[in-house]
Amino acid sequence: MAATMEASSVKPHVGKKKKPPKRYWDSSTEDNEQHNKKSSQDGESDFNEENVKGTQESQNADEGQAYSISGSQDPFPGDAPIPEEKLKKFRRVERSKGTSGLRSKLKEAIKRSEVESELAQKQAARFDLLLPEDAGFLEGDEGEDTCTISQDDIADAVDITSGAKYFNLHLSQFGPYRLDYSRAGRHLLLGGKQGHVTCIEWQTKNLMSEINVMETVNDVKWLHNEDMFAVAQKKWLHIYDSKGVELHCIRKFNDVLRMQFLPYHFLLATASATGFLQYLDVSVGKEVAAINAKLGRLSVMTQNPQNAIIHLGHPNGIVSLWSPNQKEPLVKMLCHQGAVRSVAVDKTGTYMVTSGLDKKLKVYDIRAFQPLQSYFLPAGASCLSLSHRGLLAAATGDIVQVYRDVWGTPVTKPYMAHRVRGGVSGLTYCPHEDVLGVGHSGGFTSMIVPGAGEPNFDAMDVNPLGTQKQKREWEVKALLEKIQPELICLDPTQLGKVDRASWQQRHEERVKALGYDPLAQDKFTPRMRKKGRSSSGAVEKRKKKVAHEDQRDVIRKTVEEKMEKEKEQKEKKMAAVGAKGQRSALDRFKK
Repeated sequence: MAATMEASSVKPHVGKKKKPPKRYWDSSTEDNEQHNKKSSQDGESDFNEENVKGTQESQNADEGQAYSISGSQDPFPGDAPIPEEKLKKFRRVERSKGTSGLRSKLKEAIKRSEVESELAQKQAARFDLLLPEDAGFLEGDEGEDTCTISQDDIADAVDITSGAKYFNLHLSQFGPYRLDYSRAGRHLLLGGKQGHVTCIEWQTKNLMSEINVMETVNDVKWLHNEDMFAVAQKKWLHIYDSKGVELHCIRKFNDVLRMQFLPYHFLLATASATGFLQYLDVSVGKEVAAINAKLGRLSVMTQNPQNAIIHLGHPNGIVSLWSPNQKEPLVKMLCHQGAVRSVAVDKTGTYMVTSGLDKKLKVYDIRAFQPLQSYFLPAGASCLSLSHRGLLAAATGDIVQVYRDVWGTPVTKPYMAHRVRGGVSGLTYCPHEDVLGVGHSGGFTSMIVPGAGEPNFDAMDVNPLGTQKQKREWEVKALLEKIQPELICLDPTQLGKVDRASWQQRHEERVKALGYDPLAQDKFTPRMRKKGRSSSGAVEKRKKKVAHEDQRDVIRKTVEEKMEKEKEQKEKKMAAVGAKGQRSALDRFKK
């Protein structure tokens, strides 16, 4: 007994776990638990008002209706509602309706992708409410026309930073000039016809590099970042870095007149005087495709930013659409009665604007390939450019005119107008800025065009304010996410659709790819027998016995079908005779 008493009096060396300190967010839940315990002790049959109130509070706590520190209930529980207009703005693809004939795993994958798409749509709509910047347009006084307001008046009326965006570069010695802005809108590249090439950080007016290639320059174009640019010289295509050092001379690309860079595919598309459209993959330095357009000199070129399709203008008035996957044009459109002078496509890939020698300016809906508006310009338009907000810049001689909403109601007068020092040879809007760059024979002019640029940029795609480290990381990410040239097509939404090809079509494609039928039965090979029963003659006899076994079912089926057809024809004849009446023996002599 003494031993047992001593053992019972000894305390265990591991004590009981202490309760964690009470937090302010645990107060409501503990009160609910104590309240529920007390109500259960009173009896299961006694459901008074306090018990009902306690259960309601516990249900609200489970549903996520939060209580504040003071214990008061949130008057606006749950997520804030999103306007339907904002959701429609960021809607990508409609929900798939017919998924009855699909496999279970494919159904789950489609359902999961739709849920993720809806979540991204809601998040984008919520973040859109936080964007502070808004585009504003130029408005005149009562009875004043905005096209009569000069650039000097606009520069004097705005702040110092915005006013500094209007400037002129007098470079009459090496003009006319072609120009290009970087995707971030911070750097400007100028190329003179007489060989002058320069890179400028145009907002701070810092000169990055300046060279003279001592050769005719037809076009200049930035590549994926501000460290490299391409120059289409008289003979070949040259690649330079931002310091003006020549990196590559690509002799396969000769007599290049115009260039376009596809940023998501890392492709440089070139149009030459020999009529060839060529694609260069700048990430690996290889030629992807070389297509003969067979329509003469290619001096008019632009790209569709939505689907990376190249638009070419030809001397016979045709605008053709090209992809590197096909040797023939995807679409041919007869737009003008004379030669096409310039082509421009808007950011959404919906509208195309063309100008020709017939002095007409036409607006087309690319989705239906139908003309929407047609305008007559007294002298025609030599250069066209569309801004992110849909403002159209058209150059006629030494006059630059800007139009608003050209694809909506018919436009009777320009939104803005400006005269430069020489004939215009290039027009380009600066991304995310209300600035229009004009290259002409007298140099370069930077115009202020209120309402032209998209003020809110996507920093995950292009960040004008990014640091050097962020730019390096973006370049690595862009190379990893590079889109292959095989995916360039007219309708990019087709890439996400389910292929509902039948089993027979898939089997035929597989046979065509492999060169043989993997499901075909092997030929009959008789097994080896002993005692002289596997001589060559005996083997051939056994082969002949089973030679037509595979065809017997087919022959039997065709014979049955033939007999059924004959039977049906006989019954039809008998029915026709019965309808006419009983035939006599002399009916056979009737003609």
